[in-house]
Formats: sequence, structure tokens, C-alpha cells
Amino acid sequence: MGILSVLDREHSVAPPGYSRWLIPPAALAVHLCIGQAYATSVYKTSLVQHFDASQTAIGVIFSIAIVMLGLSAAIGGTWVERNGPRKAMFVSASFWATGFLVGALGIGTGQLWLVYLGYGVIGGIGLGIGYISPVSTLIKWFPDRPGLATGLAIMGFGGGALVASPLSRQLLGLYDDGYDPNNSASVADGGALVALFLTLGIGYFLIMMFGVFNIRVPAEGWKPDGFDPSTVKQKALVTTANVSAANAIKTPQFWLLWVVLLCNVTAGIGILEQASPMIQDFFRGADGKSSVAVAAAAGFVGVLSIFNMAGRFGWSTTSDLIGRKPIYALYLGAGIIAYALLATVGHTSTIVFVLLAAVILSFYGGGFATVPAYLRDLFGTYQVGAIHGRLLTAWSAAGVFGPLIINGFLDREGKPGTLTEEAYSPALFTMVGVLAIGFVANLLIRPVSERFHEKSSSTEAAEAAK
Repeated sequence: MGILSVLDREHSVAPPGYSRWLIPPAALAVHLCIGQAYATSVYKTSLVQHFDASQTAIGVIFSIAIVMLGLSAAIGGTWVERNGPRKAMFVSASFWATGFLVGALGIGTGQLWLVYLGYGVIGGIGLGIGYISPVSTLIKWFPDRPGLATGLAIMGFGGGALVASPLSRQLLGLYDDGYDPNNSASVADGGALVALFLTLGIGYFLIMMFGVFNIRVPAEGWKPDGFDPSTVKQKALVTTANVSAANAIKTPQFWLLWVVLLCNVTAGIGILEQASPMIQDFFRGADGKSSVAVAAAAGFVGVLSIFNMAGRFGWSTTSDLIGRKPIYALYLGAGIIAYALLATVGHTSTIVFVLLAAVILSFYGGGFATVPAYLRDLFGTYQVGAIHGRLLTAWSAAGVFGPLIINGFLDREGKPGTLTEEAYSPALFTMVGVLAIGFVANLLIRPVSERFHEKSSSTEAAEAAK
């Protein structure tokens, strides 16, 4: 018990002179590791062959993990706020690493349900707790630039796949001489998959420990040099009051922002989930052959990952300058235009197609990174991490709706590998409608009523004197 007490909030208060710029790297260490969730496609085919299972059966692993991310973030958000970022990051690292180890056991014994339990359920809990663990702390360290701070960390989640994808391929090649890291069709054996999961589980745990022992919370009353909290009152929608997580979900603002995030993420997943086959289908000739090679399609997925990551930092930082409501108006409004153009002129040029898709994915990433700062503006810093956790249930819902919309339309149009750009038009115009709903929801957001604010000691004293 004495050893674990070092994880308590009171033992992680920053000493005088501690640089707040050490906090984003600590948060980034966690988010880069859990961002591996976006790289599961690297070994998906190998798992299909090893378990002699369908694509759907293996794809369920990722779906379970994302659902658990949303549920654990929503349920555990208040616990994270109460116990502080250090303990939360340690719990996240433990669950995330254990998920890989249990998954390795499932692969080694041929029990797919253990992979569901390990990477899906246990690892998914680590995903959710790890995702929200640094958010509240970052906002408290950067009250003057919350968008920049959360963008730095959440950028890591988007960029995690850029590290994990090539790393996983090289490790599989190291553990299996018959596996070619440069061939997307190459399949690794079960032993290599077990070794990969063991390596990632141990390696990620050690990296996340860097974040655990370097994260700090600011001392009571701390503020950045030259920062005047009274200036916050001059900005529209930004409050200096605080709202609890329990009260936040009673406000229309929370649910309007839930719809905004749902719509923005649903539209982004619509591109992300179908990226590789989509670009090939858009440029398929009358002979049934695509002018875009498989290797080029894989490169396109990499480009989207870069824009997804860059959008998380670039757009969220921009939101500090122009405000959260205007930046979401941009995400959703320009997203409507981009989707409409993709449906109508996207097939005319691969350059046009890639640029439009890249813009959409940058808005997708920006939406994730900006939403914690939006919550801070509306509800204050008191339990912003817990509120963020509850809001992430919109991500879980979008993870279901996005693929359902795209795949539902495509399944009616024909078989994979035979589709053309015309098959995508109904789905893309549906996404235009989804974004329009989000755009209206964002316009309706107003400052939170004072009746939901936490009462300060001075307010209580004033009311008692009446």
C-alpha cells in the first residue's frame, strides 16, 4: 500500500518552478501507446488465417475495444478526477498491457474469445481511462491555451498508428522469417503474433510509465505567469464558474455537444473505415480495373493518418484564437462542402480526391482534440475530465453508425472490388445530412445556466445572509 501511495494525487503536486511544458510529453507518452488501436489492420489478415475465422469475427475485436473505450471513459471519469492523473495513467497502462498479454494467451491457445476478452474488453478499459486521464490536468496547466494543450496530447492518439503500423510489421518480420513487412498480403504465423503481442504489451507498459512518473498537477491557486483569469470572462461561451459531471448531463449544452461530436466523428469514420477500397473504386475503369494500385491505396491511408494527426494539433490550437463554436462551425460547414464535392467531382482527379478526403480527416481529428477545450469553456475545470468521459459515448455510437451507413449503402450496390464512384454517392450525401444536423446543433449551443453552477463558499455565504 505504501508503494502505491506514490500514485495518489497529493503526491503528484508540482513543486514551485515546475515547467508546465513537461506535462504534454507525459500525456503524449500515454496517447501514443493507446493510439496503437488504429493499427490493428496490420495483423488482421494474419489473425483471420490463424483462427480460420471470418473478417467480421476478427473485426469484432476492434469494435469491442472502441465500445469499451467509451463505456470506461464514461463510467470511470469521476474516479479519474477524484484520484488524479498519475493513478489513472497507471491503471490505464496496467489494463492496456494486460490486454495484450491475455490476447497473446488467446492466440497461443487458439481461443479467440480470450482475444476478445484481452485486447477487446481489458485493453478497451485501458484505452478509455488512458484517453481521458491527462485531459483535466492539461487544461488546468494551460488555462490560457487549452486547445493547444489538449491538441498536443490527443495528437498522439491519432499518430499512434503511424508508429505502431511499421513497428508491428518489422517485429512480425523479425519473429517470422516467412513474413514480408513490405507486402501487405503477407501473413505471419501464430508464434510471431504471440511474440508481437507480448512485445507490445511489455513495451507499451514501460513507455506509459514515463508518463505516470512525470505527470504533475498544479498547486492550488497556481496560474501561468502573466495570465489574468478575468480576461476569460471577455470571451463568448467561456465561463469562470464550474459545473459538476452529474449536473453537466442535465444541461442541453452537453447533449447538443454530444450530437456535434457524434456527427463529426460519424462523417470522419465514413472515410477512414473505407479509405483503401474507396480510392480504388473511385478510379475503376469500364474494364473493372482500378488505376490506383494497392500499394498507392495503402499510401493514401498513411496520408489520411498524417492529416488526422495534424488536424488534432493545428485546428485545436486555432480554436484558442477564434473560439470553439466557430471552429466547429468550420469543421461541420466546410465538411458539408467537402463531402458534397467528393460525391460530385471526387472522381475527376486523384489529387482532388486525396485533398478532399484529407481535409475531412483533418476535421475529424480536430473535432476530437478541440472537444475537451469546448467542455472547459462551457462547464469549467472542476470535473471536465469526467464530463469528457461521458461525452465520449458519442464516439462509441459513431463507431457503429459510421460503418453501418457506408457499408449499408455499398452492400446494396454490389460486391467489393466491383464498385465505382457512383456506388458511393448515396452514402456520401447521407454524410452531408449528418454533418448538417451537427452544424445546427452547434449553432444552438449557448452559455450554461447559472442554476447548474457549483456554489462557491462566497456564494453560499451571500445566500445565507439574505
